[in-house]
Amino acid sequence: MARLFGTDGVRGVAGQDLTAALALELSIAAARVLARGGGGARPRAVVGRDPRASGEFLEAAVVAGLASTGVDVVRVGVLPTPAVAHLTGEMDADFGVMLSASHNPAPDNGIKFFARGGQKLEDALEEEIEGMLGVPSSPVVGDGVGRVVDAHDGAERYVEHVLASVPHGLRGLKVVVDCANGASCTVAPEALRRAGAEVVVIGDRPDGYNINEGCGSTHLEALQEAVRLHGADAGIANDGDADRCLAVDAEGRVVDGDQILAILATEAKDAGRLAENTLVVTVMSNLGLKLAMERAGITVVETGVGDRYVLEEMRRGGFGLGGEQSGHVILLDHATTGDGVLTGLHLLSAMAHRQQGLAELAKVMTRLPQVLVNVKDVDRSRVGESEELTAAVRAAEEELGETGRVLIRPSGTEPKVRVMVEAPEQEQATAVAERLASVVRSALG
Repeated sequence: MARLFGTDGVRGVAGQDLTAALALELSIAAARVLARGGGGARPRAVVGRDPRASGEFLEAAVVAGLASTGVDVVRVGVLPTPAVAHLTGEMDADFGVMLSASHNPAPDNGIKFFARGGQKLEDALEEEIEGMLGVPSSPVVGDGVGRVVDAHDGAERYVEHVLASVPHGLRGLKVVVDCANGASCTVAPEALRRAGAEVVVIGDRPDGYNINEGCGSTHLEALQEAVRLHGADAGIANDGDADRCLAVDAEGRVVDGDQILAILATEAKDAGRLAENTLVVTVMSNLGLKLAMERAGITVVETGVGDRYVLEEMRRGGFGLGGEQSGHVILLDHATTGDGVLTGLHLLSAMAHRQQGLAELAKVMTRLPQVLVNVKDVDRSRVGESEELTAAVRAAEEELGETGRVLIRPSGTEPKVRVMVEAPEQEQATAVAERLASVVRSALG
């Protein structure tokens, strides 16, 4: 039986894969696993969502499941995922629940659980929740059932939290923020304004169906156009649940997650705030980032692909900064998960502190040309077994030397093998990637 939890909770097409019945059962199972603390007090959970239309019925199912097991529920409404994580910790709740499919289109939705303190669940806890699905339990009746209340101050508490972390005010900066018609529509503009920036807002008209549609961190064209149109110093883009942040400079050029990490790492190191003088990234981060960190005297630790693996390594090593090229940036001193609003504030704070434009700051690293080819309909399980593929990779690595890189890995969710090549020149990266993709097709097809 396929595992229900993926790399970021349970996700699928709402009403088809992720039904109200499944949401109800998941919440009951989660309550039995996560609300087992002692002390005699009734367990409590924080529940939030993004503005997807399906979030309304899924939230109702989750709340019903939790209350029916004797859990008191605090509904915080439409808020970013990192805000729900923060409030879970701040309210000393037993656990938190976020309904969102992040950067996915509106028909999708998902359920993500946070443990006490707003921490992401370990694999073992997710497996325990799955194991509880459908297991009979004694009914909770009378005064044992949970109560449901709405917290109307969640957004304000979150905004105050992120603002308290910003080292330098943003006065004098003009910023465009794209909220992806998602969960950051109220909090991101408010936080930027209160930090001192002049703010232009786009992607702030959620109707339940337009989340991530032609906007946000997955579609930067609207932000690029708005930055140029308004003569802004920079643009900040979140995704639907605002756990990601990408940026564009004053000319509309993209500043990706690797460049943001490079800027934040060097800024933190210069201020003596970079824990263990280390940055944690995934194997997909651009080689240019690693070379830049080497020049800056910063150690780079690599993990598998996925922000949960970055976070695990950060906790294990006592590191404070890590993330992914996609814009998941974790500032562990201030957040328990990737936080797009927090990241945007700290990036702009670096601009204000150094009195430099984003384009100038981004020069801290030079992105090497990177080509990614997805080879479909092959046996991804044999990636490490094919001698033909191993020989081809070895030859490519010899050709590229220390100025390039090859990474071939099976997709975690689809019958694909991903071929990634970096090289000093775009033409060479493309040629090597296409050659290796051809070997993957012949060796694994």
